[in-house]
Amino acid sequence: MSVGGSVKELKTKEELDHVRQSGVPVILHFWASWCEASKHMDQVFSHLSTDFPHAHFFRVEAEEHPEISEAYSVSAVPFFVFFKDGKAVDTLEGADPSSLANKVAKVAGSVNSGEPAAPASLGMAAGPAILEAVKELAKQNGSSQVNKEVEPGLSDALKKRLQQLLGSHPVMLFMKGTPEEPKCGFSRQVVDILKDEKVEFGSFNILSDNEVREGLKKFSNWPTFPQLYCKGELLGGCDIVIAMHKSGELKDVFRDHGIETVGGSGKSGISESTGLSATLTSRLESLINSSPVMLFMKGKPEEPKCGFSGKVVEILKQGKVDFGSFDILTDEEVRQGLKVYSNWSSYPQLYIKGELIGGSDIVLEMQKSGELKKVLAEKGITVEKENLEDRLKNLITSSPVMLFMKGNPDSPRCGFSSKVVNALKEEGVNFGSFDILTDEEVRQGLKVYSNWPTFPQLYYKGELIGGCDIVMELKDNGELKSTLSE
Repeated sequence: MSVGGSVKELKTKEELDHVRQSGVPVILHFWASWCEASKHMDQVFSHLSTDFPHAHFFRVEAEEHPEISEAYSVSAVPFFVFFKDGKAVDTLEGADPSSLANKVAKVAGSVNSGEPAAPASLGMAAGPAILEAVKELAKQNGSSQVNKEVEPGLSDALKKRLQQLLGSHPVMLFMKGTPEEPKCGFSRQVVDILKDEKVEFGSFNILSDNEVREGLKKFSNWPTFPQLYCKGELLGGCDIVIAMHKSGELKDVFRDHGIETVGGSGKSGISESTGLSATLTSRLESLINSSPVMLFMKGKPEEPKCGFSGKVVEILKQGKVDFGSFDILTDEEVRQGLKVYSNWSSYPQLYIKGELIGGSDIVLEMQKSGELKKVLAEKGITVEKENLEDRLKNLITSSPVMLFMKGNPDSPRCGFSSKVVNALKEEGVNFGSFDILTDEEVRQGLKVYSNWPTFPQLYYKGELIGGCDIVMELKDNGELKSTLSE
């Protein structure tokens, strides 16, 4: 296979192994067809493949190739893995064009020192965030040829248009899709909240107009969507709106700005006119409410048939949440009907007390932020309290190679943690991590549990390997990778 500056579909792990062994830089993009963020990042990915023709760029449909996804611990999309000299040296989770450009440049680099790290052909299509990265990368390589082309600015006409859109309704939502058909889970959540708050709102589908989409990011200094405005003032994105809604602050803001509420059922997430038969609708409602926590998934909890379903099962089990499940692979009528009923096009789908929470990405984010535990408590779902020992065991075994450190791999907070992170990356070892500075209970508990008084601590398959000195000794002796793959 020759390198030609284009994105190729990766079908097998053997194909990847063959290309890796050639030593040429390789970048993988794990994506899903239902994920808008994946599609946006794939455009950036394609631009970068043109600008770094000496590297291999592969696209991997995560759900269709679980053996590849699981090999690199992919639990959410978009997700990127970067290879250099045959080793996996870095990863990136989420839609961050600037970080993607930086990381690609680090592994693929410029062949000639006079070339910019990411040429100006990225243009406006890649958006302001990546253009900033382009400027910085070009600057690092001593090139100024892209400077004139990467400063898009906002024209007076565009500023006027954005101000007119912002002022077109007292409450204005810039979202992906429309209120009747949101194109991402975060937009859907904000729509549901506004319906629950019973306020009238205007909306603009930013997928229909790239000039507005990119211009508003710069105008508001807010890089993501949805964006909610009240009387022309930015309130924030999905996370902020959810927090304001739950605390009652959103209602106060609307009242203070003279926003009147309107009548409505307040029912969210379900289209009242789905076109489904009464019999199927009744059956779906019965299934959704058959358990307080209900998961519609591919396969069964004991034997998930896709990595995303497996991840949600793992999250619920780790949280000691009792849940019911339904294997949508066994019933095509339910599989297709539920997509229409819930206005959610993919699986898994998690419901709590009959309300759709979301899919794998949303559940994972809610778990990381602690939001899932709060929602369960608010809905009256009793969860068996996890003792500290069980929690430590779950954390230690959450990844085959697990590092408890100060900070995170992208930003270590001590020199010893940084040394271990670099050693693992240089050996091409995939690993999970936990920042012990964020949780004093884990920090102190792990010292007793492992009988090891300092950090970092590295574990393999639940067993303590040691701290910085031992890891560096294993690396120097050429034994680190073999120790972590026995």
